[in-house]
Amino acid sequence: MNFEFEYLLLLPVGFVAGFLNTIAGGGTLLTLPLLIFLGLPASVANGTNRVAILIQTATAVKGFKSKGISTYPFSFYLGMSAFFGAMIGAKLAIDIQGELFNRILAIIMVMVLLTLFFSPKRDYDTIIEKTTGKSLYWAIIVFFFLGIYGGFINAGIGFLMLLILPYLNGLSLVKSNATKVYVVAVYTIGAVVVFALENQINYLLAFILTIGNASGAWVGSRWSVKKDDKVIKLFLVITVSSLAIKLWFF
Repeated sequence: MNFEFEYLLLLPVGFVAGFLNTIAGGGTLLTLPLLIFLGLPASVANGTNRVAILIQTATAVKGFKSKGISTYPFSFYLGMSAFFGAMIGAKLAIDIQGELFNRILAIIMVMVLLTLFFSPKRDYDTIIEKTTGKSLYWAIIVFFFLGIYGGFINAGIGFLMLLILPYLNGLSLVKSNATKVYVVAVYTIGAVVVFALENQINYLLAFILTIGNASGAWVGSRWSVKKDDKVIKLFLVITVSSLAIKLWFF
Protein backbone atom coordinates (compact mmCIF):
# COMPACT_ATOMS: atom_id res chain seq x y z
CA MET A 1 0.00 0.00 0.00
CA ASN A 2 1.32 3.44 -0.95
CA PHE A 3 1.55 5.96 1.84
CA GLU A 4 -1.06 8.73 1.64
CA PHE A 5 -0.84 11.99 3.55
CA GLU A 6 -4.45 11.50 4.62
CA TYR A 7 -3.14 8.71 6.83
CA LEU A 8 -1.49 11.34 9.03
CA LEU A 9 -4.99 12.29 10.19
CA LEU A 10 -4.78 9.14 12.29
CA LEU A 11 -2.18 10.75 14.57
CA PRO A 12 -4.28 13.62 16.03
CA VAL A 13 -7.52 11.63 15.86
CA GLY A 14 -5.78 8.70 17.53
CA PHE A 15 -4.48 10.99 20.29
CA VAL A 16 -7.97 12.31 21.00
CA ALA A 17 -9.39 8.77 20.86
CA GLY A 18 -6.78 7.43 23.27
CA PHE A 19 -7.40 10.30 25.65
CA LEU A 20 -11.19 9.90 25.54
CA ASN A 21 -11.04 6.11 25.85
CA THR A 22 -8.93 6.42 28.98
CA ILE A 23 -10.85 9.08 30.88
CA ALA A 24 -14.32 7.96 29.78
CA GLY A 25 -14.93 6.24 26.45
CA GLY A 26 -16.03 6.85 22.88
CA GLY A 27 -12.68 7.01 21.10
CA THR A 28 -13.57 4.15 18.76
CA LEU A 29 -16.50 6.24 17.56
CA LEU A 30 -13.86 8.50 15.98
CA THR A 31 -11.15 6.12 14.79
CA LEU A 32 -13.24 3.29 13.32
CA PRO A 33 -15.30 5.51 10.96
CA LEU A 34 -12.12 7.38 9.96
CA LEU A 35 -10.42 4.12 8.97
CA ILE A 36 -13.47 3.22 6.88
CA PHE A 37 -13.42 6.66 5.23
CA LEU A 38 -9.73 6.14 4.40
CA GLY A 39 -10.79 3.22 2.25
CA LEU A 40 -10.51 0.15 4.46
CA PRO A 41 -13.25 -2.48 4.34
CA ALA A 42 -15.29 -2.49 7.54
CA SER A 43 -13.81 -5.72 8.91
CA VAL A 44 -10.23 -4.60 8.15
CA ALA A 45 -10.90 -1.20 9.75
CA ASN A 46 -12.26 -3.02 12.81
CA GLY A 47 -9.21 -5.27 13.07
CA THR A 48 -6.75 -2.44 12.44
CA ASN A 49 -8.36 -0.36 15.17
CA ARG A 50 -7.90 -3.20 17.69
CA VAL A 51 -4.10 -3.10 17.42
CA ALA A 52 -4.13 0.57 18.45
CA ILE A 53 -6.61 -0.14 21.25
CA LEU A 54 -4.40 -2.94 22.61
CA ILE A 55 -1.32 -0.73 22.90
CA GLN A 56 -3.42 2.23 24.07
CA THR A 57 -4.99 0.32 26.95
CA ALA A 58 -1.70 -1.31 27.95
CA THR A 59 -0.18 2.18 28.10
CA ALA A 60 -3.12 3.46 30.14
CA VAL A 61 -2.77 0.58 32.62
CA LYS A 62 0.86 1.57 33.19
CA GLY A 63 -0.16 5.19 33.52
CA PHE A 64 -2.74 4.41 36.22
CA LYS A 65 -0.31 2.07 37.98
CA SER A 66 2.33 4.81 38.04
CA LYS A 67 -0.10 6.83 40.14
CA GLY A 68 -0.84 3.89 42.46
CA ILE A 69 -4.25 3.02 41.02
CA SER A 70 -4.99 -0.66 40.41
CA THR A 71 -7.82 -3.14 41.10
CA TYR A 72 -5.85 -6.33 40.45
CA PRO A 73 -6.79 -9.22 40.77
CA PHE A 74 -10.43 -8.14 40.39
CA SER A 75 -9.67 -6.60 36.99
CA PHE A 76 -7.86 -9.77 35.90
CA TYR A 77 -10.89 -11.97 36.59
CA LEU A 78 -13.13 -9.66 34.57
CA GLY A 79 -10.55 -9.39 31.82
CA MET A 80 -10.27 -13.16 31.36
CA SER A 81 -14.05 -13.53 31.25
CA ALA A 82 -14.27 -10.78 28.62
CA PHE A 83 -11.35 -12.36 26.71
CA PHE A 84 -13.36 -15.45 25.78
CA GLY A 85 -16.39 -13.36 24.89
CA ALA A 86 -14.28 -11.09 22.68
CA MET A 87 -13.09 -13.99 20.53
CA ILE A 88 -16.72 -14.81 19.79
CA GLY A 89 -17.58 -11.19 19.04
CA ALA A 90 -14.57 -10.70 16.75
CA LYS A 91 -15.52 -13.72 14.68
CA LEU A 92 -19.06 -12.35 14.30
CA ALA A 93 -17.66 -8.98 13.17
CA ILE A 94 -15.55 -10.61 10.45
CA ASP A 95 -18.45 -12.64 9.06
CA ILE A 96 -20.87 -9.70 8.77
CA GLN A 97 -21.23 -7.76 5.49
CA GLY A 98 -19.54 -4.35 5.31
CA GLU A 99 -22.63 -2.27 4.54
CA LEU A 100 -24.61 -3.87 7.36
CA PHE A 101 -21.67 -3.36 9.71
CA ASN A 102 -21.61 0.36 8.83
CA ARG A 103 -25.32 0.67 9.59
CA ILE A 104 -24.91 -1.14 12.90
CA LEU A 105 -22.00 1.13 13.80
CA ALA A 106 -24.06 4.23 12.99
CA ILE A 107 -26.93 3.04 15.23
CA ILE A 108 -24.54 2.18 18.07
CA MET A 109 -22.91 5.61 17.81
CA VAL A 110 -26.27 7.31 18.33
CA MET A 111 -27.22 4.96 21.19
CA VAL A 112 -23.92 5.63 22.95
CA LEU A 113 -24.50 9.36 22.71
CA LEU A 114 -27.96 8.97 24.23
CA THR A 115 -26.50 6.83 27.04
CA LEU A 116 -23.82 9.43 27.64
CA PHE A 117 -26.29 12.28 28.03
CA PHE A 118 -29.14 10.56 29.86
CA SER A 119 -27.30 8.21 32.22
CA PRO A 120 -27.99 8.99 35.90
CA LYS A 121 -25.39 10.85 37.95
CA ARG A 122 -23.54 8.82 40.55
CA ASP A 123 -22.28 9.95 43.94
CA TYR A 124 -18.95 8.13 44.07
CA ASP A 125 -18.29 9.23 47.65
CA THR A 126 -21.14 7.17 49.11
CA ILE A 127 -20.61 3.79 47.44
CA ILE A 128 -18.93 0.76 49.00
CA GLU A 129 -16.58 -1.51 47.05
CA LYS A 130 -17.85 -5.05 46.41
CA THR A 131 -15.22 -7.01 44.48
CA THR A 132 -15.58 -10.45 46.05
CA GLY A 133 -18.29 -13.07 46.53
CA LYS A 134 -21.55 -12.74 44.62
CA SER A 135 -20.68 -9.28 43.30
CA LEU A 136 -17.54 -10.71 41.68
CA TYR A 137 -19.41 -13.68 40.18
CA TRP A 138 -22.09 -11.44 38.70
CA ALA A 139 -19.43 -9.15 37.29
CA ILE A 140 -17.66 -12.09 35.64
CA ILE A 141 -20.90 -13.12 33.92
CA VAL A 142 -21.74 -9.57 32.83
CA PHE A 143 -18.24 -8.96 31.48
CA PHE A 144 -18.34 -12.12 29.38
CA PHE A 145 -21.20 -10.57 27.41
CA LEU A 146 -19.48 -7.20 27.40
CA GLY A 147 -16.52 -9.04 25.90
CA ILE A 148 -18.70 -10.33 23.05
CA TYR A 149 -19.79 -6.77 22.32
CA GLY A 150 -16.22 -5.50 22.70
CA GLY A 151 -14.90 -8.13 20.32
CA PHE A 152 -17.61 -7.29 17.81
CA ILE A 153 -17.24 -3.51 17.65
CA ASN A 154 -15.89 -2.05 20.94
CA ALA A 155 -17.48 1.36 20.25
CA GLY A 156 -18.75 2.98 23.45
CA ILE A 157 -17.91 0.05 25.69
CA GLY A 158 -16.05 2.37 28.05
CA PHE A 159 -19.28 4.19 28.85
CA LEU A 160 -21.02 0.89 29.56
CA MET A 161 -18.28 -0.21 31.95
CA LEU A 162 -18.34 3.13 33.76
CA LEU A 163 -22.08 2.65 34.28
CA ILE A 164 -21.82 -0.97 35.43
CA LEU A 165 -18.76 -1.01 37.71
CA PRO A 166 -19.96 1.65 40.20
CA TYR A 167 -23.45 0.11 40.47
CA LEU A 168 -22.49 -3.55 40.48
CA ASN A 169 -19.17 -3.40 42.33
CA GLY A 170 -19.13 -0.01 44.03
CA LEU A 171 -15.94 1.22 42.39
CA SER A 172 -15.03 4.90 42.36
CA LEU A 173 -14.73 6.70 39.03
CA VAL A 174 -10.94 6.50 38.98
CA LYS A 175 -10.91 2.80 39.93
CA SER A 176 -13.63 2.10 37.37
CA ASN A 177 -11.45 3.73 34.72
CA ALA A 178 -8.40 1.74 35.82
CA THR A 179 -10.42 -1.50 35.75
CA LYS A 180 -11.91 -0.60 32.38
CA VAL A 181 -8.58 -0.12 30.60
CA TYR A 182 -7.17 -3.32 32.14
CA VAL A 183 -10.18 -5.38 31.02
CA VAL A 184 -10.12 -3.92 27.52
CA ALA A 185 -6.39 -4.60 27.24
CA VAL A 186 -6.90 -8.27 28.14
CA TYR A 187 -9.90 -8.99 25.91
CA THR A 188 -8.44 -7.06 22.99
CA ILE A 189 -5.62 -9.62 22.86
CA GLY A 190 -8.22 -12.22 21.93
CA ALA A 191 -9.84 -9.95 19.36
CA VAL A 192 -6.50 -9.09 17.73
CA VAL A 193 -5.62 -12.79 17.45
CA VAL A 194 -8.88 -13.53 15.63
CA PHE A 195 -8.56 -10.56 13.26
CA ALA A 196 -4.89 -11.37 12.56
CA LEU A 197 -5.61 -15.03 11.76
CA GLU A 198 -8.28 -13.88 9.31
CA ASN A 199 -5.90 -11.32 7.69
CA GLN A 200 -8.16 -8.44 8.69
CA ILE A 201 -5.47 -5.97 9.86
CA ASN A 202 -3.72 -3.20 7.92
CA TYR A 203 -0.46 -3.04 9.86
CA LEU A 204 0.77 0.26 8.39
CA LEU A 205 -2.32 2.17 9.47
CA ALA A 206 -2.40 0.25 12.74
CA PHE A 207 1.14 1.46 13.49
CA ILE A 208 0.30 5.10 12.73
CA LEU A 209 -2.92 4.98 14.74
CA THR A 210 -1.16 3.26 17.64
CA ILE A 211 1.27 6.17 18.04
CA GLY A 212 -1.65 8.59 18.45
CA ASN A 213 -3.74 6.31 20.66
CA ALA A 214 -0.91 5.42 23.01
CA SER A 215 0.14 9.06 23.41
CA GLY A 216 -3.42 10.11 24.24
CA ALA A 217 -3.82 7.21 26.66
CA TRP A 218 -0.68 8.11 28.59
CA VAL A 219 -1.78 11.74 28.97
CA GLY A 220 -5.35 10.74 29.85
CA SER A 221 -4.35 8.14 32.45
CA ARG A 222 -2.25 10.69 34.33
CA TRP A 223 -4.66 13.56 33.98
CA SER A 224 -6.87 14.54 36.89
CA VAL A 225 -10.19 12.72 37.12
CA LYS A 226 -11.78 16.15 37.66
CA LYS A 227 -12.24 16.85 33.96
CA ASP A 228 -14.62 19.17 32.15
CA ASP A 229 -17.37 16.74 31.11
CA LYS A 230 -19.30 19.44 29.24
CA VAL A 231 -16.48 20.13 26.81
CA ILE A 232 -15.94 16.43 26.11
CA LYS A 233 -19.66 15.80 25.63
CA LEU A 234 -19.98 18.75 23.22
CA PHE A 235 -17.02 17.53 21.19
CA LEU A 236 -18.39 13.99 21.04
CA VAL A 237 -21.92 14.95 20.05
CA ILE A 238 -20.79 17.13 17.14
CA THR A 239 -18.16 14.73 15.80
CA VAL A 240 -19.97 11.45 16.38
CA SER A 241 -23.27 12.74 15.00
CA SER A 242 -21.55 13.84 11.80
CA LEU A 243 -19.77 10.50 11.39
CA ALA A 244 -22.97 8.54 12.10
CA ILE A 245 -24.87 10.44 9.41
CA LYS A 246 -22.10 9.82 6.87
CA LEU A 247 -21.95 6.11 7.73
CA TRP A 248 -25.69 5.70 7.31
CA PHE A 249 -26.25 7.64 4.09
CA PHE A 250 -22.96 7.45 2.19
